[in-house]
Amino acid sequence: MLSKEKIERINALSKKAKAGTLTEEEAKERTLLRKEYLESFRNSFRNTIENVQVYDSNGNEVTPEKIKNIQKNKLN
Repeated sequence: MLSKEKIERINALSKKAKAGTLTEEEAKERTLLRKEYLESFRNSFRNTIENVQVYDSNGNEVTPEKIKNIQKNKLN
């Protein structure tokens, strides 16, 4: 996950952008921080999805085969 300081910096730069006082250097910094944030979010989400097991209302596992294969490959 992204550090609290970096998230606060993204928010501060976004406020400056809305106010119209964002410099070119700050815009580049904001772009890099946003990219880093999205990468972190995607990795975290992917990890969650790849470790989930799905069950129907009868208690039968119905996890998609694609996810089961990913889970098996992680164990090997």
